[in-house]
Amino acid sequence: MRKKHSAHDAREIAIVGGGPAGLRAAEVAAAGGATVTVYDAMPSVGRKFLVAGKSGLNLTNAEPLSPFLDRYTTPGLAAADWRLLVERFDNRALRDWAADLGFSTRESAGGKVFPEPMKAAPLLRAWVRRLRELGVHFALRRQLTAIGDGPELTFWTAESFEIVRPGAVVLALGGGSWPRTGSTGSWQRLLKDHGIAVSPLQAANSGWESPWPEALLSDSEGLPLKNVSVRVGGHSASSAYGDLVITRYGLEGAPIYRLGPELRTSALPIVVTLDLKPDLTAETVATRLASVQRNYVREASRRLKLSPAATALLKHLPDIGPWTSPVDLARTVKACPILLTGPRPLAEAISSAGGVPWTELTSSMMLKKLPGVFVAGEMIDWDAPTGGYLLQACFTTGTHAGREAVEYIRLPAGTENDPALQ
Repeated sequence: MRKKHSAHDAREIAIVGGGPAGLRAAEVAAAGGATVTVYDAMPSVGRKFLVAGKSGLNLTNAEPLSPFLDRYTTPGLAAADWRLLVERFDNRALRDWAADLGFSTRESAGGKVFPEPMKAAPLLRAWVRRLRELGVHFALRRQLTAIGDGPELTFWTAESFEIVRPGAVVLALGGGSWPRTGSTGSWQRLLKDHGIAVSPLQAANSGWESPWPEALLSDSEGLPLKNVSVRVGGHSASSAYGDLVITRYGLEGAPIYRLGPELRTSALPIVVTLDLKPDLTAETVATRLASVQRNYVREASRRLKLSPAATALLKHLPDIGPWTSPVDLARTVKACPILLTGPRPLAEAISSAGGVPWTELTSSMMLKKLPGVFVAGEMIDWDAPTGGYLLQACFTTGTHAGREAVEYIRLPAGTENDPALQ
């Protein structure tokens, strides 16, 4: 098989992965004076970015920084260190970045921040145009097949192997969700070949399966459970508020997504409880139902203004009812048990948890066992809910990796392994 070798270029930074983390790393590195090439296995960059923006590109969230940071799970990284990282490119900086590209932003419900217009394609086109103006080169249809010391990268181009030896590398190959966009997780083997630990990739921000009775699906499949509270756990239970949708396989929606870290660490099957009327106290619910003596579900639906989906749960869920007491009915309205048997497949998830542990990285996000190779984006083991937090972390880590890669290629030869830099 023919191999094409490129000469070592100590001034070049190779960005592998053309998603938001990789493109941001490329932008920062090029602005810092480096020669930058973005390599991607797909025919074009930003494919997952475009999918994420189909119904409106949620760039970030306008929450104040302290509650904003609480949305992230970063196993093995101190909260203070994550705070320092985010502060270097926070939600305000991301909005300024969009404005500099010519896109104003606006806040919507829940603090979500969207560009104007809301679609991803115009912003991506402007971004790629800026990158080209900065001198960034794009090498597409190149599948990374090996990582060597030096660093050295081997790509398969469908015709031959191409071997490049840049001064530094930023890996931004994504997690394992939406593999059709190029985010396949195949990089795990390449890192494990170097003895680098990788936490298993798991579905995050995904639906969860529940064995619904057919009668329930007949009444409520595709219908929303509006303004409910979901609770998981015992005495130290976690809860989340918002809208769910009853699907053929189970439940989808922001409250289930936000409880992902707790659900993933619980033994299966899991019983969660839904408060179908969180805006009413238990006493108020009991009072409104106190005089009910028959037609319990119909009366609960009428007196509490339950949605059709909530009514279907009370009517068809196994192991609850038939009702003989308004007291028991009131308790179930406030804590309706739902059996969850597992998450939907990783390929269907909005994002993935797991990846490269922080303990495998230096403070500059360089792999300790591969000097000169930095990591950014969803490859790293962090997790966050939807609502703008996912893209923000990709931009934040991409910014940091791009800056640190520039600093690395400026280091005097032989100092890259200095323990003081770790």
